Amino acid sequence: MQKDYIVVGFGLAGMAITKVLEDHGHSFLVLDNASQVSSRVAAGVFNPVILKRFTPVWNADQQLENLFPFYQELSERLGGEYLTFFETLKVFKSIEDQNNWFTACDHPLLEKYLEPNIIKEQKQGIIHFNGFGKVKGTGRVLVTQVLDDYKSYLKARNLYLELPFTYEALEIKTDHVIYNDLKASKVIFAEGYGLKENPFFNHLPLVGTKGEMLYIKCPELQLTDQIKSSLFVLPMGDDVYWVGATFNWKDKTLAPTKEGREEMLSKLKDIIDVPFEVVSQFGGIRPTVKDRRPLVGKHPEHENLIVFNGMGTRGVMIAPTVANQLYEHLENNQPLPEDIAIARFD
Repeated sequence: MQKDYIVVGFGLAGMAITKVLEDHGHSFLVLDNASQVSSRVAAGVFNPVILKRFTPVWNADQQLENLFPFYQELSERLGGEYLTFFETLKVFKSIEDQNNWFTACDHPLLEKYLEPNIIKEQKQGIIHFNGFGKVKGTGRVLVTQVLDDYKSYLKARNLYLELPFTYEALEIKTDHVIYNDLKASKVIFAEGYGLKENPFFNHLPLVGTKGEMLYIKCPELQLTDQIKSSLFVLPMGDDVYWVGATFNWKDKTLAPTKEGREEMLSKLKDIIDVPFEVVSQFGGIRPTVKDRRPLVGKHPEHENLIVFNGMGTRGVMIAPTVANQLYEHLENNQPLPEDIAIARFD
């Protein structure tokens, strides 16, 4: 069997590059063992503003410009609806927060996303500090649904195999690779935190941060917007809310922890003042990089081995844009932007 590409991994990064390859008519096979779950436990929220510091998300305008057609095209291809829209309300904890908000509203990269008027009305169940600031144009990608639908679509076309990739079985030639009975021009590794086990790219500074989240049931909250304070509280329907998230740089396991639960419950009780029950707790390892930028490019010795990783906490926004940049690099010899190319760590 011969293909243009082998894609190893099928989270947000693997899905994005697979779609781009399919859009351009390339043959490919996806190999995925579902060992990395960070994409599947991601809230999938897109937001162009870092609300902790009132600063613009890196390259947000371009990312949003590419995000909407990317997921709309997948909706047409797969027959699902994967985008939902809502507004995000930032809780102000002080007058200083308000002043920083007003300053951010005048920022040329933020003014179109931030509503300058402070919202004073009380939201039922939300502890009122000093009002709310509204972020416009935010929403959510239904990540698990789109991954499952695309996987089923690929399986039906014999383009997806659910099995682990054995690095030792890969034969690297000058202009192609051989993997078992499969010959391909290139291999793209989109393995998330699993990259740490990849002997070709594990020298890259992929750190990985564990994030834990909660589902809670809270009938008295009645929210339609996302609330952002020390945690986010995201309505999921039927009085269920997604609450998160923790950031743990040391623990690299997927198991929920008592410490993570207690941290989130403590912060949540500073945000809402109505009864709730915890439905479930879950976690994943985000593929993060020390400079908070993706890891993209060819292996320094084997140009037919490519890495596409490090989407971090904003994979739904970053992956579509960077997948197109990688494609142009591989097929049309366009240089990668310096801030995503792995050559920056040479």
